[in-house]
Amino acid sequence: MAASKKNGKTGKKVVKQVVQGRSFLSFDFFKHNWIYIVAGTAMMLMYISNKYVCQMNIKEVMDLKVELDNAKTDCVNASARYNSMIRESQMKSFVDTMHIDLASPEQPPYQLASK
Repeated sequence: MAASKKNGKTGKKVVKQVVQGRSFLSFDFFKHNWIYIVAGTAMMLMYISNKYVCQMNIKEVMDLKVELDNAKTDCVNASARYNSMIRESQMKSFVDTMHIDLASPEQPPYQLASK
């Protein structure tokens, strides 16, 4: 009960100071509540820095996803080229083993003429 009376007096004191035109954010206020002020300021700074770090990590993940997509595309292209070369070399070896006189032409079968 004594604590509630004490808090009531403090509240009345603040209201009285505001009504009289004195600032309630006086040195005494900061002196009595410095721990809460420092803790609140530290928490706000940690929130801002954590948000910044998260945004940077999200940007890095997005960049890595783009790089992964490019690597997958390169892998598919390399696989297609390899499979094409394997098929061609297999056909050449098959033709050679069958002793058929076939060869791949050096020139295309037709020429394009410009007008």
